[in-house]
Amino acid sequence: MSLELSKKAKAVKPSSTLAITAKAKELKASGVDIVGFGAGEPDFNTPKNICDAGIEAINTGFTKYTPASGTNELKSAISKKFKEFNGLDYAPNQIVISNGGKQGLSNVFDAILNPGDEVIIPAPYWLSYPEMVKLSDGVPVFIFGTKENGYKVTAKQLEDAITDKTKAFVLNTPSNPTGMIYTKKELEAIADVIVKHDIYCVSDEMYEYLIYGDDKHVSIASLNDEIYKRTITCSGLSKSYAMTGWRIGYTGSSVEIAKLMGAMQSHATSNPNSIAQYASVEALTGPQEDMVKMRDEFNRRRIYMYNRIKGFPHVDLLEPKGAFYVFIDLSEALKLSYKGTKLETAAKVAEILINEFAVAVIPCADFGFPTHIRLSYAISMESIEKGLNRIEDFLKQLQ
Repeated sequence: MSLELSKKAKAVKPSSTLAITAKAKELKASGVDIVGFGAGEPDFNTPKNICDAGIEAINTGFTKYTPASGTNELKSAISKKFKEFNGLDYAPNQIVISNGGKQGLSNVFDAILNPGDEVIIPAPYWLSYPEMVKLSDGVPVFIFGTKENGYKVTAKQLEDAITDKTKAFVLNTPSNPTGMIYTKKELEAIADVIVKHDIYCVSDEMYEYLIYGDDKHVSIASLNDEIYKRTITCSGLSKSYAMTGWRIGYTGSSVEIAKLMGAMQSHATSNPNSIAQYASVEALTGPQEDMVKMRDEFNRRRIYMYNRIKGFPHVDLLEPKGAFYVFIDLSEALKLSYKGTKLETAAKVAEILINEFAVAVIPCADFGFPTHIRLSYAISMESIEKGLNRIEDFLKQLQ
């Protein structure tokens, strides 16, 4: 056949994180004692009260179509959460519930972008952002955070990157892959630039509950009315409530943008899963103790991992403040060799670690930083200790 398939689809990069996670699962299934640091999801089960609500939804017949943009009950619960936790006033008609945070972000880019519109993405970035922008006919433009600034970008960097084609800026705090967070002062400076140049801010706050120590989450849209008007606030239940498989994300935006997203979603997926929506109301309005326990355990692992890794040879890292990742700089290690083989790239390090040390890590070229790897601490402490012992053994063999 000579029929040509979609150029847009063929240009999409498969997710390297999912590929490495799949390989780790394959090795484990074949009997290898693999330690996988690739996990982008909590290793905890969904809390029982949330599961029970899902079962209740099934048993009471709540298994039909819902409104395309989500049920009124869940929108009301999210509206209340936005007010109490984020300091944001989003009425139910400003909220769109989607099949996971990814669909929510895809809806946003589809709603605001026209062909050729530029979207500024700070690196390191979650690897799906540029692919989503391209699928929505936009053009990703990258600006790079420095380690000296906590891998965060400055307001000046943003302003210098803005052109007459710029439509939006993507903000991710807490960050995947770095675990760093933007302070209120940093967000105020960025907000001033966004308002001055009248562009959108797509604020991905998926890890908003997973912040440790004395740091607090600040939603950029809460700073003033002008930045609020230009911000689409994106979040979901996947990370905070251990509900990755339930696929519930949500956005808060202007009524105009929400209507566009709801209309598009009605044709793409009809509506978010009815059972998952019912359970999500319980997640947001029911007891929160399990979420707090999970966060406390993540914090225990975070402290352990940071303290262990900072003592390793040939690597460097900053203490993560949120999410459940550590971002490791291999710049020094990449100048060295392992058994006569020059390392040169983080991808090569990841290959050696999985094949010879039974440890799966995420090389971060697809996150914009080819000299770094990402390790998740959303795995058991026993696995963390075992995996870090193996990584340390590898590093000590470098010459």
